[in-house]
Amino acid sequence: MLIVMENADEAEKEKVKSVLPEESEVIEYSASRSVIVAEEEQIRDDYSQDLSERLSSYPAVEKIIHVSEPYQLTSKKLKPKGSVIDVDGVKIGGGETVVMAGPCSVEGEEQLLETARAVKEAGAEILRGGAYKPRTSPYSFQGLGEEGLELLSLARKETGLKIVTELMDIKHRELVAEHADIIQIGSRNMKNYSLLESLGDLDKPVMLKRGMASSVRDWLLAAEYIMAHGNHRVMLCERGIKTFGEETRYTMDLSSIPLVKEKSHLPVIADPSHGTGRWKLVLPMARAAVACGADGLLVEVHPRPDQALSDGPQSLKPEKFRRLMEDVADLNQLGGAGAQLQKAAGVSS
Repeated sequence: MLIVMENADEAEKEKVKSVLPEESEVIEYSASRSVIVAEEEQIRDDYSQDLSERLSSYPAVEKIIHVSEPYQLTSKKLKPKGSVIDVDGVKIGGGETVVMAGPCSVEGEEQLLETARAVKEAGAEILRGGAYKPRTSPYSFQGLGEEGLELLSLARKETGLKIVTELMDIKHRELVAEHADIIQIGSRNMKNYSLLESLGDLDKPVMLKRGMASSVRDWLLAAEYIMAHGNHRVMLCERGIKTFGEETRYTMDLSSIPLVKEKSHLPVIADPSHGTGRWKLVLPMARAAVACGADGLLVEVHPRPDQALSDGPQSLKPEKFRRLMEDVADLNQLGGAGAQLQKAAGVSS
């Protein structure tokens, strides 16, 4: 059960909490809106209806939402129209496909700036690049760390692109937040709950990647950890899951995109680079993800993939990336035209 309160003072919140189970939590959803989360299972069935009617009579209670799913704050019932995350003017979830592109790893100033200029020219609005890299082998390139973050800031200063980069360890939280516009939590850390909780009081959007062996339910509950601790600027990223397929690095679960958008109000990003592991498959899977309703794409681009220190086989060269951006623009036009026709016909999507 979600009790949504508008412009409530502390006394009004405590009054509502006093009739709910002790475990109920107050979440400050925005400057004026508070949400009290109460577990339905802890409220007797024969008492639930009476309680709802009683709470509805409180002046500060705007509405009561009954949520049957275990995830509450990520539920579509809380925001049926969906969330739009504003990253310093770049709106994610607002209807247009936002593209985040760049190298898997920041390898040096020349490589990063060359890539940043190329993706900017092609139309991307956000630069991706890893300063800290989680690698399967301890002998593989692990990233440049703080130097990599400083280079990302340099690229932002030169191109105006926003920055998304991965946070792997709580000890790097403040440093990464200083340089990033969006903090990425990678697949391996989706269930690192202490790391997720630490993002709750951070005034930065978070992009949470789906665990490579995680269900949609687990993914939404992981997002719930961040939101339950105060940070509601969360977006989800489908990046492929482990299956029996051997021809691709992972299996791109396109069905998760419309499924999540049915269950949750959070924007969904698709990562066709990790989802396939093969650059030739990135373009068709990116098209498919946009057609499925993805709010954005996360694409790896490198000027010389054969020399990349990580994930070269799944990285697009700048000219291939330009083709992807042209296709995305065409699909956005088709989507916009379709929405206008539906509106003209009086049909809601």
